[in-house]
Amino acid sequence: MANLELSIVLPAFLAGLLVIATHVPLGMQVLARGIVFIDIAIAQIAGAGVVAADMLGFEPQGLAVQLSALAAALAGALFLTWTEKRWPQVQEAIIGTVFVLAATVQILLLAGNPHGGEHLKDLLVGQILWVGPAQLIVVGVITAVICAVWFGFGEKRLGRLGFYALFGLAVTASVQTVGVYLVFSSLIIPALATRGARSWRLPKAYLVGALGYAAGLLVSVWTDLPTGAVIVWTMAAVGIVAGFLNGTVWRST
Repeated sequence: MANLELSIVLPAFLAGLLVIATHVPLGMQVLARGIVFIDIAIAQIAGAGVVAADMLGFEPQGLAVQLSALAAALAGALFLTWTEKRWPQVQEAIIGTVFVLAATVQILLLAGNPHGGEHLKDLLVGQILWVGPAQLIVVGVITAVICAVWFGFGEKRLGRLGFYALFGLAVTASVQTVGVYLVFSSLIIPALATRGARSWRLPKAYLVGALGYAAGLLVSVWTDLPTGAVIVWTMAAVGIVAGFLNGTVWRST
């Protein structure tokens, strides 16, 4: 039984580490730019691309679905790049509107599908416990590329368009693995929890994310509760503790 649980939990934890590898530094930039809801908006847009490809009869997790999700996410990223230039003072409101439109279009597309509710739940909460080796390899390659570009060029050299494009690629790679809710949590909670850290902020943020995933997976296995939702709560709990440490231990380092 223990071996069976390990064979499920270990790949799921590796998937979580791959997600936070890109989402933690991107989340810090999102928080600094004051566009917190961009991640959940683009995640919903990528999800709409997945639903649209599914409606056309393409194989789940197949190349056509991945390309559809990526195309949708990049289109959304380009649109938000344009709106940030055109109406920067209301960018957050535009992002919120885009999120609502992307979320409701999924409901409309799935309205005639008898399994629509289950598909929508999978997109929101994810199926991290059932991630396979092939999916890990694909996400791992995409993660390596994103990290190489991000840490190699930096946000200043990438510019607004480069940031949004890279963000869209990162979200596309993760939303089908961990779901929309965990995409948002992985981006915002570690960045928010460590915003007061005076040194080593990035490693501390990575630690918050890793502990959140590890604790959530263990609690989910022990309690048989939905994994994605549990991880969101455990990451939030770890983030709260980290936030208190920012005022004492971490600020003194």
